[in-house]
Amino acid sequence: MTTRIQETRIRRLNDRGPAQGEYVLYWMQQSQRAEFNHALEYAVQRANDQKQPLLAGFGLMDDYPEANLRHYHFLLQGLQETQQALHRRGIRLVVGRGSPDAVALRLARGASLIVCDRGYLRHQKLWRCRVADSFDGEVVQVESDSVVPVEVASDKAESAARTLRPRIHRHLDDYLVELSPTPIARDSLGLAAEGPDLDDLDAVLSQLELDRSVPPVNRFRGGTSAAKARLRDFLRRHLEGYAAHRNQPELDGVSHMSPYLHFGQISPVYVALQVREAAGRPEDRANYLEELVIRRELALNFVHFTEDYDRYTALPAWARTTLEEHRQDERSRRYTRAQLDAAETHDPYWNAAMREMKHTGYMHNHMRMYWGKKILEWSPTPESAYRVALELNNRYFLDGRDPASYANIAWIFGLHDRPWPERPVYGTVRSMTSGGLERKTDMAAYVERVDELVRKAQEPGSS
Repeated sequence: MTTRIQETRIRRLNDRGPAQGEYVLYWMQQSQRAEFNHALEYAVQRANDQKQPLLAGFGLMDDYPEANLRHYHFLLQGLQETQQALHRRGIRLVVGRGSPDAVALRLARGASLIVCDRGYLRHQKLWRCRVADSFDGEVVQVESDSVVPVEVASDKAESAARTLRPRIHRHLDDYLVELSPTPIARDSLGLAAEGPDLDDLDAVLSQLELDRSVPPVNRFRGGTSAAKARLRDFLRRHLEGYAAHRNQPELDGVSHMSPYLHFGQISPVYVALQVREAAGRPEDRANYLEELVIRRELALNFVHFTEDYDRYTALPAWARTTLEEHRQDERSRRYTRAQLDAAETHDPYWNAAMREMKHTGYMHNHMRMYWGKKILEWSPTPESAYRVALELNNRYFLDGRDPASYANIAWIFGLHDRPWPERPVYGTVRSMTSGGLERKTDMAAYVERVDELVRKAQEPGSS
């Protein structure tokens, strides 16, 4: 174990030195946790060097892009736990209402320097640039939500997992390292700063202006403790046999880490270390780490190096060309967005997947692929299919609006893939069929499992 933060995780966002101030500010926006957080520990170390307390701040904005009550509820459950855990370390976390960059600058009025974590999406980068440009002192960004920092792994957008994989494996041993907490020398519990009381989450939620049409779910509780409990359960009950069963949705033998990783409530380095050190067969551990590290960080690579990552134009040229050539192909079925949203198609497997998404905020990854492929097949144009798939993904999934969301939706249309044998509508983009599901999985058992999940979700008081 070490308290050292790798230099390659650290990036100065401006050329200024520390200002005259009374404390160091850790602007916590992406890495929403009090442990195994490189940005937090770096901030503690800088505060100790400055002989100052460390104040932590989070910007809670109304109507975050594409977010709704479901997302806010899960986020605030995690922030509530993080605030309490930081308090035990002698660090006050202030949750300020407003645009994250504005909240950071407001909290930094008495700060000597700002340490922030890293976000990869367009608006997240813009927030950090505004803070770095506007603050009179030093602003330092520390990458804590990837295993291998994005620019260390590659300096360009990679075309597929096969090209990124060797680059990441080259660095894994350098970054899969236990991180010890650094004790804070001076606590910030007495610092004056206003923010909502997170003891009553319903009261906080009631004051926010947000989309309330998608309710919270009872399948997942936010926070680091819940994430670690789920991980322990996965390692105990489902890691064995993961390589053979990970694509069988009726078994649900997955870790369910994606919502927690999306909100930064658990560290991917921590998860990877726990899996690597777990008992069991090497192929099971290797398959899980492929998903957690290679596939997830391929998505980070995509959004970081692709300006239009959320648009149809981000697809590779070969995919757009073949879909254009098949634009006029007859569709066996056509469904509107409203019909898809209501799970009103002829396909019971697709309907079950859609119901799982709507009522639980989650869907097994194998069904996500099938779900998206069928939207492409049933839509009047590939562009409309892309738009609808991304909108539904971001609306209902707890892990929506994530780099993986944009990469996964684009994969449906050919990103990070290769041409396959030509078919109507799809062209040479990979297709999926209900027959393929039936050959490889027990789809009747999956539908039955979803029925039970939906029943539980609809019980009085379930959310």
